[in-house]
Amino acid sequence: MGIVDYFAKKIQKNADLRYGRDIIREFVAKAPAAGTEVKVLDLGAGPGIDLSNAAKILKRKYKSVKLYGVEAYAPNCEKLRKKGVTVIDMDIEKGVLPFKDGELDIVIANQIIEHTKEIFWIFSEVSRVLKPGGCFIVGIPNLASFHNRIMLLLGMQPPCIDVVGPHVRGFTYPGFKSFAELDGFFEILAYKASNFYPFPPRISKILCKCFPKSGVALFFYMRRTDREGAYIEVLDNRFFETPYFKG
Repeated sequence: MGIVDYFAKKIQKNADLRYGRDIIREFVAKAPAAGTEVKVLDLGAGPGIDLSNAAKILKRKYKSVKLYGVEAYAPNCEKLRKKGVTVIDMDIEKGVLPFKDGELDIVIANQIIEHTKEIFWIFSEVSRVLKPGGCFIVGIPNLASFHNRIMLLLGMQPPCIDVVGPHVRGFTYPGFKSFAELDGFFEILAYKASNFYPFPPRISKILCKCFPKSGVALFFYMRRTDREGAYIEVLDNRFFETPYFKG
């Protein structure tokens, strides 16, 4: 068995761990409780696992929990509606989220940002719809994970940004941190890692605690600061050789 096949087998066996469901639940529980109603949006909601887990936690603190999910895959949309989620079918890379400024309390984006080019616009829309102090939870594959480093060392393409694959961006902890906190619209309050290929789940949890920046997936708990405006403004004073969408 070649090294690529070996890692592929391990990745498939422990695939669910990369979604960090337990970490998402922990971060949702950190969200400050204020008022009687909370509104939660999941960008790329899938079948609604993270939203369902969030609802179970938030119903202990709020009288009303309203769930929204951006999703286009029909079978997932049906599952979301059955769970009481308001489904939004839109292109998050160029669309305007159907919410008022500062309307939402929590936004989740778990394993979705790496699929997109227009991350400035996505972060801008999140910065607009989140109320000051609101919570933004992001989960992304880690380009600097242990197994990706081994693949690069051997001159191979890292699996998390395979050329023939769905991911168009690669993130490391410092790279994402510098992007997310650019010009002070968001502040990272905590981060964790989940899964550690090629090790089994029990050992992976230990390694992720000891070496979080080398885990398979990184998860960030961020706060929307009091800074006025929207994140897209970071492009006003910077030039990149690509026409990023600005609305």
